[in-house]
Amino acid sequence: MAEQTESSIHIAADAAAIMDVIADLASYPEWTNYSSAEVMEQFEDGRPALAKFELTSPLRDVQIMKYEWTGDDHVDWHLVEGQLTKSVHGTYQLITEESGGTTVLYRLAVDTRIPTIGALRRKAEKVIIDTALKGLKARVEG
Repeated sequence: MAEQTESSIHIAADAAAIMDVIADLASYPEWTNYSSAEVMEQFEDGRPALAKFELTSPLRDVQIMKYEWTGDDHVDWHLVEGQLTKSVHGTYQLITEESGGTTVLYRLAVDTRIPTIGALRRKAEKVIIDTALKGLKARVEG
């Protein structure tokens, strides 16, 4: 797997409320870099199992992702199919803070089909992560 990029943010909400927003993939175009999102399959609990996304920034791609959920504190996803991307592995880990609120850690590793200098790939990953974390915070706290 490619090197991963990670970042975190503190959100003034409990993990369950944050995970509800993360699991609402259909709303991603409102607060992430995705221009469209469609849940293709769901688990029995209603959380997405497979979803199709169109990414417009920092690169253009159509991706199908598979999800694995662990309660209200962890979700992993990986690329099943992509046009430009060869592999994607992402994780949200939610850590409840004793002082209140939740720290959200986002890890992302992306590998593209076109040769990309590692520094440029990590910069693109950082843009995706920063946009998602800031958007998640605004959506949950707003």
